[in-house]
Amino acid sequence: MRAIRVSEFGGPDVLKVQEAPDPVPDSGQVLVRVKAAGVNPVDTYIRAGVYARKPNLPYTPGTDAAGIVEAVGPNVKRVKPGDRVYTNGSITGVYSELALCEESRVHPLPPKTSFAQGSALGVPYGTAYRALFQRGHAQAGETVLVHGASGGVGVACVQFARAAGLTVIGTGGSEKGRALVAEQGAHHVVDHRAADYEKQIMSIVEGRGVNLVMEMLANVNLAKDLTMLAPGGRVVVIGNRGSIEINPREAMAREAAILGLILFAATDAELASIHAAIVAGLETGTLRPVVGRELPLAEAPQAHQLVMESGAYGKIVLVP
Repeated sequence: MRAIRVSEFGGPDVLKVQEAPDPVPDSGQVLVRVKAAGVNPVDTYIRAGVYARKPNLPYTPGTDAAGIVEAVGPNVKRVKPGDRVYTNGSITGVYSELALCEESRVHPLPPKTSFAQGSALGVPYGTAYRALFQRGHAQAGETVLVHGASGGVGVACVQFARAAGLTVIGTGGSEKGRALVAEQGAHHVVDHRAADYEKQIMSIVEGRGVNLVMEMLANVNLAKDLTMLAPGGRVVVIGNRGSIEINPREAMAREAAILGLILFAATDAELASIHAAIVAGLETGTLRPVVGRELPLAEAPQAHQLVMESGAYGKIVLVP
């Protein structure tokens, strides 16, 4: 099979297409014929060698894919060859034509969801659900600010929150991105590059503050987030690329909470809950992943550059 292999940590140019042996599923394992592989920012951190968890070299990147079950090992009961599935983890990596996965990391992909959309689910929608409900304890009737709502995780947050009965304020840094946020169901859309965006948001909530913030770039926005919270408000830090100085009194005055999140810390029970919600949302149509761009497998280096650029729009997908 063809696969992207990384033999040393470094820049996007370390992503090389190579021939690799076809994996063979063992007990409890599923072999997936990959039709689309999702590219996530965390993939770039791992490739660069700056993430907390480093794989053994050489390795094939990626956890999120969608495709067709090629073969199953002994004791696999939930899927069979020919089934349409998506993944939220892989033993061998998913930037490849075939990916070996544990059965628990393979989930049914409804017929109306494309393979490209299926590859946009694992990290983005898993992160969004965990941020909103497992960490942020979002409740119907609350107001959530999705700060950076036009990327993969942001779109997922908007869709989940809207379906759960929250009032959704989404921000985007480009006109195209803001249009997308509105299309996905946000009640209000704000340009976070505007000098007075905080005043616009506080005007929308009539000065009461927002109950919950989904924060994609904490090193830029966290200090301002704290000033926009309602009493008892929560900020869930989903993304961060540096340090920031904050005034803790802003949190004290509101009895606010700053909550960190890492999807890899989710327990098996929490992951089961996450993916039950995702599959249900796909089946009912409340979850509709947005694919911004599809690239051939060989263009993985370009995909890693694009996924880190500002002005996010939907999901970047590799097609083997």
